Order: sequence, then structure tokens, then C-alpha cells
Amino acid sequence: MAKEYSNLIGGEMITNGAWMDVLNPATEEVIGKVPACGKDELDRAVAAAREAFKSWRKTSSDERAKVAQGIAAAIKENADELFRLLTAEQGKPHAQAQQEIYGAAGLAAAQSTLTLDDVINQDDDERLSRTRRVPVGVVGGIVPWNFPIMMAIQKIVPALISGCTIVLKPSPFTPLTTLRIAELIKDVAPAGTVNIITGEDSLGPLITEHEDIHKITFTGSTATGKKIMEGASRDLKRITLELGGNDASIVLPDADVEKVAEQLFWSTFSNAGQICVAAKRIYIHEDIYDDLSKAIAEYAKNVVVGDGSEQGTGVGPIQNKKQYDRVLELIQDAKDNGYKFLLGGDTDLSGTGYFVPLTILDNPPEDARIVAEEQFGPVMPLMKFSSEDEVIERANNSEYGLAGAVWTKDTDKGVAIAEQLETGTVWVNEFLHLSPFAPFGGHKQSGFGAEYGIDGLKEFTYPQVITVKRDAVV
Repeated sequence: MAKEYSNLIGGEMITNGAWMDVLNPATEEVIGKVPACGKDELDRAVAAAREAFKSWRKTSSDERAKVAQGIAAAIKENADELFRLLTAEQGKPHAQAQQEIYGAAGLAAAQSTLTLDDVINQDDDERLSRTRRVPVGVVGGIVPWNFPIMMAIQKIVPALISGCTIVLKPSPFTPLTTLRIAELIKDVAPAGTVNIITGEDSLGPLITEHEDIHKITFTGSTATGKKIMEGASRDLKRITLELGGNDASIVLPDADVEKVAEQLFWSTFSNAGQICVAAKRIYIHEDIYDDLSKAIAEYAKNVVVGDGSEQGTGVGPIQNKKQYDRVLELIQDAKDNGYKFLLGGDTDLSGTGYFVPLTILDNPPEDARIVAEEQFGPVMPLMKFSSEDEVIERANNSEYGLAGAVWTKDTDKGVAIAEQLETGTVWVNEFLHLSPFAPFGGHKQSGFGAEYGIDGLKEFTYPQVITVKRDAVV
């Protein structure tokens, strides 16, 4: 019998008698059951968060930091249990699951050091004016299935550090590890400050529309982000949206083919390509295109696709059936249009689990769906370019603007190209690195607002200016 997990509301672990099944994407077996919550449970969680906010907003920076550090410690101390559970529900290999769990603990610890200090605007004989940051109130957090723990922590901890309280909804596909963490932090975070409830996708709009939730922080698709923005506009909720990306990597002709091939492979195929900032379009200078495309394909042939819990697996399954079908649809469209494959391209698949063979395309056209759309799967389109101006224009020709990368021995040239890319983050000679102290957010339709760092923390606050007139006659 699959284990039943509870929700965290008002400092208590609760169930409601209605259950949702959670599957292992590698085996398609039910591995857990979680409460299927609706309006009643949401109202209860919001009421608990609202009540807790009254006292939590008055706490000191040190008190808030201790709670964040306690969350970090609870995750780190139970990492072995948590990463195995994460692999079971999400599919990623154990090594990548470990990275996420330890990364989440490190993120919580790092963000606990952030403070929002007052800013003095005027201090003279006439008046004292200062700007302070005050918490917005109750936050609604909605988390996706690709990095469920990192995304949960990057919403919970800044909310707490800023003086807010939070109601968090995990993805219905990957709620188990989050609910286990809820058990571990139940007595770490004061009752009501952190509430975690599970439900189908229909629970999301209820969170967005709830009159006692003052801010929404969401990570997910651009299409859903637009709906959230529309729903939040009705009562002018504050929003932070970290949305889709169709991230371009540009490889200049001086790049070392052998060294960059492995790095490019993992920049696309880590987490089975299910990363918003994964390299989804790779532009390679024509002088090295043949050699580099061959080197990437050869490297890929030695990477095992399989169950993430099995030793030697490099790439796990797609997390859920809906996304699995979409990735196969994009591959089939490429086949139907006669595009050339260097590797993979199989869509007539059988067997258990949502496994998609590693797929590398050889110079498909710019308007191909598999290039123009975010694949979010183990698919790598490689394209030739001949000039810097050309490739910059092609890289920027997207409705998205989340991240990008430039690969070159000439770092000055790499930075010059990076500065012309219309994205929130650009890496030069690395990939997928995010700092807890630097803002992360998208341009264009890749998002609204920022996460991480002081900029991300400010998203949970309002500025308030207090001015004192000196020597006033009253």
C-alpha cells in the first residue's frame, strides 16, 4: 500500500480524506498518496498564515534568520532520505537529486544572511527621512515539478526572511519530498508561518484569486503565468513570475571542441532537459560545426537513459505523461518535416516509464517547432552560424528571454556578445549556475520580477518612507 502523506496547516499535519495518487515516472507505479485539497483547506491555511503574520512581521532579522537556518539544517540532516524520495517521484538520477537537496539546504542557509536595511534619504537640521521595507503579508507560492525542492525553498525562505507568511502548493506530480520536509520543519517554523497544501491544478486559481493572499510567486509555464497575472490583477496582488525559456548557447570558432562537447551535452540534457534555463538552441560556428556536433553525439552515446535510482543512469525519464507526449510530438514533427537527426528521433516507443531517447538534430531551420518552441525534454537542436551579428539576431529572435550562454577562449568577446543578448542571465564558459546573492529573472515573456538576492527579497515587501520634521511646532 502506498504511503499517505499529510499537509502542513497552522503547525499541524492534517489530511482530509480525499486523496491523489503520485506516480514514479520510471515505473508508473503509485508510490504515495497526498490530500486533494480545495477551497476549505485553502481557507484554513490562509487563515493560519494571516494570524501568524500578525506576530511574525514584528520579529527581528536574527529571529527570522534562525528559522531559515533551521530549515536548512533539517533538509541537510535528512538528505539521504530526501534525495531518494525525490528520485522516486521526479525521476532524476540520484546524483542530481542529491545536488538538488543539498542545493536547497545551501540556498536556505545563504538566504538567511540577507537583510533589508533602511535607507536614509535625508538627515539634516530640517528633517530625517528613511525608507524601510515592510512585508506584503500572506504569500501564495506555486511550485513546478522539475525542481520541486529548490523552487519551494526559493519561495519559502525569502518570504520568511522578509517577514511574510506563506501558503505553498507543490505540483501534484511531485509533492512527496516537499511534504516530508513539511514534517521535518513543523516545529522549526512557528505555527502558521509556513503552510503546505496539495491539490490538483484547479487549486492554483483559488490561490491566485484568494482575497487574503497579498502576493503570488509562481514558477512554471508562460501560458499559466499569463493566467496568474490576469487573476492577480483583480485585486492588484504583487506577483513574481519565473516562466519559460528557449535559451540559446553560442559557440564561437575558437572553442575547444573536446572540452566544450561534454559541457554542452549536460547544459541541455541535465534533468532530462527539464530545466527552464537549459540550453535549448545551440548555435555553433560553421568552422567547427561538423567536429563539435560529432563530438557531442559521440559523447551522448555513452550516457545511459534509465531509472534514476539505478547506478550508472545519467538521464532519467520525463516526469509526467503529459510532458512525455509533448516531447514526442515535437520529435515526430521534426521527422515529418524531414529534418536530420544525429542521434535519437524515436517516437514509436513501448515499455514502462516515460523514457525519451537522447535526441540531437543536425541544423534544423530556425522556424522548426523543435527550435522555436521550448522543448523541455532531452532534445538538442544544433544550428550553424557564420557571423556574430547573425547569431545574436537569431538568438534574440524569441518571445522568451530567460538565459543564454557564450562559449569562447576570448572572454572579452564573450562578454561583448553576452551584453547584446536579451535575457536576464547570460553565462560565459559555464552553464546553469545561479547565485543566491544575484537576482534571477526573465526578460520578455520569460517572467516578471526577480528571485534570489536582495532584489528577490524586495519582491516580498513594500517600501515605506517615514519622515520626521525636526524642531516642528505641534
